[in-house]
Amino acid sequence: MKKTGNRVLAGLLAVLVVLGAVPLQSMGAQYGIQKNKYLDVKKTPTGKTGQNMTISMIFDNSKGSEDLQGVSVRFDDSAVDSEYDAAEDPDEDTKYNGSVFPFEITSSIFDAKVIGSVKAGATKTVSLSARVRRDIAEGYYSVPIIVKANGSDATTDHINVWITKSSGTTESGDDDGSIRFELGENQSTPSGQYPDVMNFTVNLRNASNITAFDVNVRMGLSEDSTKFPFNINDGNYVRHFDRVGGGESQEVSYSMAIRKESYTGYYPITFTIEYRDSSEGDIQKAESIFYVHVQNKDKEEETGEFNANDRTKARLIVDGFQTIPEVVYAGDDFDLILRMKNASENVAASNILFTLESEKVTDSAVFTTDSGSSSIVVNSLAAGQSTELKIRMKAGAWVDQRTYAITINEKYDSPEFKNAEEKVTVDIPVKQMARLNTGTIDIMPDSISVGAESNVMFQINNTGKVLLYNVMVTFLGDSVQKTDAYVGNIKPGESGSVDAMLSGIAPTADDGKIKIMITYEDENGVVSDPIEKEMTLMVTEAVDQDFDMTDDMGTFPADAEPTGIKKYQKFIIPAVIAVLVAGTAAGIILVKRRKKKKAAEEEEIDDEI
Repeated sequence: MKKTGNRVLAGLLAVLVVLGAVPLQSMGAQYGIQKNKYLDVKKTPTGKTGQNMTISMIFDNSKGSEDLQGVSVRFDDSAVDSEYDAAEDPDEDTKYNGSVFPFEITSSIFDAKVIGSVKAGATKTVSLSARVRRDIAEGYYSVPIIVKANGSDATTDHINVWITKSSGTTESGDDDGSIRFELGENQSTPSGQYPDVMNFTVNLRNASNITAFDVNVRMGLSEDSTKFPFNINDGNYVRHFDRVGGGESQEVSYSMAIRKESYTGYYPITFTIEYRDSSEGDIQKAESIFYVHVQNKDKEEETGEFNANDRTKARLIVDGFQTIPEVVYAGDDFDLILRMKNASENVAASNILFTLESEKVTDSAVFTTDSGSSSIVVNSLAAGQSTELKIRMKAGAWVDQRTYAITINEKYDSPEFKNAEEKVTVDIPVKQMARLNTGTIDIMPDSISVGAESNVMFQINNTGKVLLYNVMVTFLGDSVQKTDAYVGNIKPGESGSVDAMLSGIAPTADDGKIKIMITYEDENGVVSDPIEKEMTLMVTEAVDQDFDMTDDMGTFPADAEPTGIKKYQKFIIPAVIAVLVAGTAAGIILVKRRKKKKAAEEEEIDDEI
């Protein structure tokens, strides 16, 4: 059923071809456009294979008795579908390869071109554009066009076009049939000097062989004097041309006052060119850059009212850093790796000098460089670009344990700011090694039996610069019970006392060495590795003592003879008592004699009176 329908369509199409829709090179026939209801042309449109072609037409309502609303035209896609079906039918002898529709099929080629309203008795110009197929033969082609008006049924009119074979390139060298503009050809860069008004023209050339319609040249403006050197006095800087033919040039003229705050130099000005490739075609855009030269003050010139913050400069930051090793100890060498980044979005930096400056304590730098130089040069950093700096440093052995700053002084150039200076800092934690020693270890007694105890005492001295937290001492040995002694916190320069009792649990089988394990915590609660000391304590077997507390308590053998001083006790004690008695008696006699003598002298004095 479908094949029969296709044959009918093919037959109808063949009739249409015979009537003039086919370019009959051998017969020379064309479609009679006087049969059209609305469309007319005064001159047959021409095109070349492989190039864009514009069909300019007149929509004629001069014979109509009513106004037409919502008028639109478009290429007829049904003819294309019929051609495709006929070409795909294996039973059809006639092939219509491009004979009906000579243009390349794109997604927008069948879009309607809206004309709008056309009053009774009036006409309007309309055009359709498309690219001619590259594989068709030279000759006349009849293009079917659908016309709609007032929401009525579509009317199909035809326009005859003449197609020739393209030579491959156009006179302008453009072989794709598209419009291309060139700015500033064959002219010197315009130059002006403040405070004069700068009059200049820009050469605009249509570098294609296709006419551009409704051309608007728009100058790109900016309120930033570093990007646009002219005062913006007019509300509109658009220059309009109704048409610019293929290969044709136009002069775009301007008269601009130079800004007082502009600097000497070349300024790129962006121009946007809007155009149509046909009188009713869609607006297309192209951009191009044109340079002008302005003479005014140099960028380095400064006045009393100049503010450095008015100029744009790059922003260099520390994107990250690390030290190798990760923990820096006082007195040790380390590598400092800095990742510097230009955080600006569109401002580059060049001739960059990074100088590292250490924090000082009592006028001495905490960090020093291994080479003696603290400066690094980087040629340039584009916007958003990063670089890595590596420098060998050493932390002072005398510093306290805390964080110290390194300042990175930056000096660099930006396009609008020479010798810009900034500084950023990084903080480096410095650790101090904990140090301690022990005093003389006193052991009382230094030999005990199993089950007995010995007292151990000594001092732990903090000889470092950091506080030792939760100092613990553990005694370990095969002959003694494991014993822990808590000392507590020990400040730098101070001591902590150890006083522990060790119990013997087994006889000593070796040289009697007892291990003393000392540990402490840092400020983060991390326990240190044990510091090992040694002491000697001998443990012997326990001694059995069997005393009878009831038999002969307090008695000694009758024949036991005292020895030593006990042998003469019975003589010594009475002699000592006799001496004491004699001494006392002599003292009493002497006192009495002195009293009698004193009384006699007092009597003699009384007699003399």
